[in-house]
Amino acid sequence: MAIALTTVNDESKAYEIAQGAVEARLAAAADVEARMTLFHWNKDALRHERGYRVFFTTTTDRVADLEAWVHERHTHDVPQWIVLPAAATSEQYLAWAVKETTA
Repeated sequence: MAIALTTVNDESKAYEIAQGAVEARLAAAADVEARMTLFHWNKDALRHERGYRVFFTTTTDRVADLEAWVHERHTHDVPQWIVLPAAATSEQYLAWAVKETTA
């Protein structure tokens, strides 16, 4: 199991990506975190803007497909993409995630 995450600047885009990934069976679940402020470098300028973090619960087998799918729909040229392996999870939760991400 893995948790993948990205950030987007638009709330409706965050919802679209979260829902679409679950509908496409690339993630068993997706959570959109409340609005936050992002600070980052862009073309040698420090920027700050509103953003939304999307957390995806998926399996390690689906991470690459999920990444490609998210990047196709993302508004940034270089979107944030971080994948964290789950250190531990219940067997039942893992079985559920595998079932929900099986096309």
